[in-house]
Amino acid sequence: MFDNLSAKLDGIFKRLRGHGRLTEQNIQEALKEVRIALLEADVNFKVVKDFIQSVEQRAIGQEVMASLTPAQQLIKIVKEEMTSLMGGEEQRIHLSGPLPVPIMLVGLHGCGKTTTVAKLARYFQERKRRPYLVPADVYRPAAIEQLQKLGEELRADFYRPEPSQTPLDICLKARDVALKGGYDLLLIDTAGRLHIDEALMLELREIKAQLKPKEVLLVADAMTGQDAVNIAKSFNERLGIDGIILTKMDGDARGGAALSIKMVTEKAIKFIGLGEKLDALEVFHPDRMASRILGMGDVLTLIEKAEAAFDERKAKELEKKIRKDSFTLEDFRDQIQEVRKMGSLDSILGMIPGLSNKMRGMGGLNFDEKELVRVEAIINSMTPKERANYLVINGSRRLRIARGSGTTVQEVNQLLKRYAQARKMMKQFTKMGEKGIGRGRMPFFS
Repeated sequence: MFDNLSAKLDGIFKRLRGHGRLTEQNIQEALKEVRIALLEADVNFKVVKDFIQSVEQRAIGQEVMASLTPAQQLIKIVKEEMTSLMGGEEQRIHLSGPLPVPIMLVGLHGCGKTTTVAKLARYFQERKRRPYLVPADVYRPAAIEQLQKLGEELRADFYRPEPSQTPLDICLKARDVALKGGYDLLLIDTAGRLHIDEALMLELREIKAQLKPKEVLLVADAMTGQDAVNIAKSFNERLGIDGIILTKMDGDARGGAALSIKMVTEKAIKFIGLGEKLDALEVFHPDRMASRILGMGDVLTLIEKAEAAFDERKAKELEKKIRKDSFTLEDFRDQIQEVRKMGSLDSILGMIPGLSNKMRGMGGLNFDEKELVRVEAIINSMTPKERANYLVINGSRRLRIARGSGTTVQEVNQLLKRYAQARKMMKQFTKMGEKGIGRGRMPFFS
């Protein structure tokens, strides 16, 4: 989402690094460019004005002018002010109080509210919570069926409303069922509209008054830019919200909503949605997002994703296989599946400091996620014997594997070549480890 903004800011700061010392004029010219870049990214005009003033006040003073690395100091100030702009620190969701704790999700049609309810359920399941899903949108066709289907996919329990029940009746009855069932959380999917109207607000205010949710979270579509900010402001004024979940942050939008919404509404972004899959939900960290925007990467989130995706027992088994030089094609496939759990390759590489800027400098690298699917299909088309020993795969076997996986012989050959290279590289790492070089480190496979 922030690729265009990141590229422009990187260019501005690169020019500044070319100056040994910075003058007041250098700084003002750079900040003028930053201002234009932010406005082009659809950041709220008043937010941009206040942001530039804050940076300028700190920059044109001893903090930068007397620094030995003035350009780096200015970038540090921009990062700190950008972090502050988005809320400063991570704002955690509040779950204290008698069980089940009600969490109410609100928003307009098309923002991804129902899917976000399921994503939140998965997020809490991973943290040993028992969520109960409540489909309170009786207006949108198939909304109830959609949430129930997602619940079944998650193996999360959900309330089955009667046709005659109103949204408030559904919520009250679901709370009673969840209380008797010993559930921790009540995740309520409320109705949306194409636009905000009084009938919607009246219904939501009634549910809020009766259930007294611990959190009212607005789900907003980041792709709509300043519209999302205005919607958040209106919901907060007419209903009262406790936080925001920005969806579709993986989309090709300018990103202005993420940089504007906290300052305009005074409500924090608590989660961001980064795709359609149910695991594509992240806690929002303002400092990490500022680092991503400025091309500094996001190592902490990358580590967290890796820890969540990789099984420690499997990692130890893999290490033993590498040391014994018995890493098979089946292991190769398993590693690809583990990496895919972390998200798209583009998003993973974007978290590595400096790499996203280098990728842009090379004209961008487009990773075809379908290629990983093809690799899995090829390996799945092999016999156990072929996976265990790739050297037995002759010409006729390659033809059979290609036909079975819906690929070409050339693609099968390419996979076997990559696998052989990976084995060779692992052998070198093992030898280095035996000599005491890089001991304990594992190579990264993809």
